[in-house]
Order: sequence, then C-alpha cells, then structure tokens
Amino acid sequence: MVEYDPHRWWSYFHYLRGSMVKEIVGRVLMCVVWAAAVVGFHQQVRDVGVPPTVHTLAGISLSLLLVFRTNASYDRFWEGRKLWGGIVNETRNLLRASEPFLGRTELFATLVRWTAAFPFATAAWLRGQQRHLGPHTDTLPSGEVTDVLKAQHVPLNVARRMTAVLDEGRRQGLYPEYVQMQLDQNVHLLIDYLGGCERIHRTPMPFAYMVHLRRALILYCFTLPFALVDTFGWVTVVATFVVAYVFFGIEEIGVEIEDPFGTDDNDLPLDTICQNIQNNLLALLPASAASTQDDSAI
Repeated sequence: MVEYDPHRWWSYFHYLRGSMVKEIVGRVLMCVVWAAAVVGFHQQVRDVGVPPTVHTLAGISLSLLLVFRTNASYDRFWEGRKLWGGIVNETRNLLRASEPFLGRTELFATLVRWTAAFPFATAAWLRGQQRHLGPHTDTLPSGEVTDVLKAQHVPLNVARRMTAVLDEGRRQGLYPEYVQMQLDQNVHLLIDYLGGCERIHRTPMPFAYMVHLRRALILYCFTLPFALVDTFGWVTVVATFVVAYVFFGIEEIGVEIEDPFGTDDNDLPLDTICQNIQNNLLALLPASAASTQDDSAI
C-alpha cells in the first residue's frame, strides 16, 4: 500500500506508483491515436461527424456503471480490512484471556508463537505464495512445523495447533473444560475471518458485468471522436485523451482493489499488519523467552 499525506495535493501530481497510469497507458494512447486519425480523415477526406446526442446519453449510463463498479470494489476492500482488523483483535484477545490460566509456562509461549504464525500463514495462503509461517518458526517443534507446512490448508492447521495447545492446558488441569471452550472461541473467530477473506479472494465480480462494462467503455471511447470532431476539430484529440484517461482509470481502480490481499500498490499492507501482530504477541513472552527469540533470529 502506498503511504501518503491526504492533505497534500501537488506533491503527488506527478506520482506514477499506485496511480493506474502504467496500467491504462496503452489503452489511452490507442484512443488518442485513433482520435487523431478520425480528425485527419474528417478534415482531409470526408465528413464523418455524428450528432453527440447518443454519446451524451451513453456517457451518463456509463458513468453510473463505473460508479457501481468502484463502489462494489471498495466495499470488498473495506470488508477485507475489517476482517484483518478482526484477526488483529482476536489474536490479542486469545493471549490476553489465556495468560492468567496458562501463566508464564512453556505452554503459553508455544501458544504465543503459533498465534503469531497464523497471520503470516493466512496472508501467504490468500496470495497463493509459498507456504510461510513468518520468522521465529525455529522456536516451534520442527516436526509440527513440517507437518503444518505440508498440510493442504496451512492456516487451518496452524489453528489446529493453537487448539491443541489449549487442550493440553486443560489436560494438565490448568483450567476446566468450559474455560477451554471459551478460549477456543477466539480461534473459532480467526477461522471465520479467514473464511471471509477467502470469500472475497475467490469470488470476483460477475463476468457478465465485467465484460459488458469493458465493451461499453471501448465502444464509447473509440466512437467519441466522431461525436466531437465537428465541434472541436483537433481539440478532439485532447478531449478524447481526458475522457479515456478518466474512464479507463476508474475501471482499473476497481480492478485493483476488488481483491485487496495481493501485492499491488493499492492492496492492503498485509506484511506490515502481520509483523505488527507478531511484535505485539511476542512482547507478551517473558524476558528469557524473548531473548531466546532474538538469539534465534540472529
């Protein structure tokens, strides 16, 4: 995600990163070249101008379609951020609630490390990347880490390890069964948030809507010079550039943010979120365990 100051205007006017310019430049240039060709043909060969009424009406309808497209995409983006906010909260709640029962035991340290690994496993799963549990996995049992990384669904198996730690605490008599069930509700919610992210990731915008919008955009932008050439002459090229840049840019913004879990410039900063979760959770460990973490990292 691109970090920026919303109070600054002109400082970002020339920015290319995150602005969609690189993604749409080819389409916009094609429209500009086509507009120049239409104007040249109109002035040198024959009149090809048409009344602008149809394009005026179509432009209104197309604008509404684009607004719906970007609103739907932003809803998905914001829901994804809320789901990751839930992951942040529930990892904290799980350890906050379990610490009085598990105390400063190795069992609690193991729960902290598995819980800190869950966000990294979730982010890698959503991105389709190599299976990943984040740093400090060398402090977990190597056999269990290997089994988790070989599993079909890595985040789910990390959650199973967290539940297994809670169950071990009950079997050791640290708390009764009803307390275990209450603590495991936090793990249950983590799986719910993971499922919500998977729903967004695996459900793109309906194909019919996407293809119809893009066909309408292409038809509108490539026929626009015919509606403008009589009135604007060579200024038609500039007008076509502006309209194509605005329309194609809005559509491309919707494409980029509809699945906010990737690594695009405008996606959610999952790496930062995961690292912050890990830092918050590892800070709960005793000083001796924390120093062991630091030594292993070195």
